[in-house]
Amino acid sequence: MNIRSLTRGDGVVIGAAVLLFIASFLSSFSIDGASSSAIPNAWDNLGLAMSMYVGGIIGAVLIVVARALPQPPKVAGLELGPLGVALTIFAAWTSFWTILDPLGAGDNSSISAGSGLILGLIAALLLAGGAIATPLVPALQAALIPAPKPQTPQPYGAQPQPGGYGYPGAQQPPYGGQPQPGQPYGAQSQQAQQPSAPQPPAGDFSPFWFAVPVPRPLFAEDGSPTPIAELAPGTWYLAVEQRGPALVAQTQDGRRGVLQDTSGIQRG
Repeated sequence: MNIRSLTRGDGVVIGAAVLLFIASFLSSFSIDGASSSAIPNAWDNLGLAMSMYVGGIIGAVLIVVARALPQPPKVAGLELGPLGVALTIFAAWTSFWTILDPLGAGDNSSISAGSGLILGLIAALLLAGGAIATPLVPALQAALIPAPKPQTPQPYGAQPQPGGYGYPGAQQPPYGGQPQPGQPYGAQSQQAQQPSAPQPPAGDFSPFWFAVPVPRPLFAEDGSPTPIAELAPGTWYLAVEQRGPALVAQTQDGRRGVLQDTSGIQRG
């Protein structure tokens, strides 16, 4: 699970779910002449609690899990994200009609909505609004946790400095190999690096670090339509070549592929 893939819209969903949980413990109704301790909350009415409060919270959990997992599972053949959005809409719908007629008593001036229903309606509307608007509003699609800035990028093909942030394809000594005398632990001899060190690409392109605003697929360089990896927000990748509007990117495990959608990327 990668929490850096969560967006600002997911932050709204999480905050609204917490607010909805708090509202479930407040008084559901306001009755003239009754003490606050005698007025029930949502947990005294199982139908209200499960449909409005628990339903909305479960919807928020499904949305966040679907966003954080690279390949979220399905429930009865349904994807978690759309199922979670549907539950948040149902919770908002239930809260709206419940606050209009708290006890189904019709025109009863002695009974009105309590703080739990009022706060619950606000939270349910925020929850549903955040779930629906996140795919539509670019501001809500920005990363909830900004990616940390990398240290100054080194030229492509250079060996990373000890303790620095090297490019993902940095060469490592073979298993069981010993460092040469006079070299720091983990370094290779210059001769060992030369055969496998990648060469800088031709042309005016200069490799650079970048991060994606939302998860995006990385396709094979041979043009295969099947993604070989998914780039996640909050992680820095190295762009090694430009192919028209697309970039050839390298992941942290050394895989290379084509990033076709480069809109909104953050350069390091």
